[in-house]
Amino acid sequence: MTKERFWVIGGEYSCLAFTKLKNGAPQVLGPYESRDEAKEVWRKVSTETRSQATTRFAIASEQLVLPA
Repeated sequence: MTKERFWVIGGEYSCLAFTKLKNGAPQVLGPYESRDEAKEVWRKVSTETRSQATTRFAIASEQLVLPA
């Protein structure tokens, strides 16, 4: 049996190429049980940081294999 969890990951990057985080480690929010719940959090943090051009967040999913 498998289960999917969702995370909101991101932060402030050192440039607009979005290749290196400014503080070295990403902000990790979650886990969330549904994509809709993660999307709500993503929308909130994206709106709060909208004026910061070098800040980006994304939704990541994780597949968990549960014992039968």
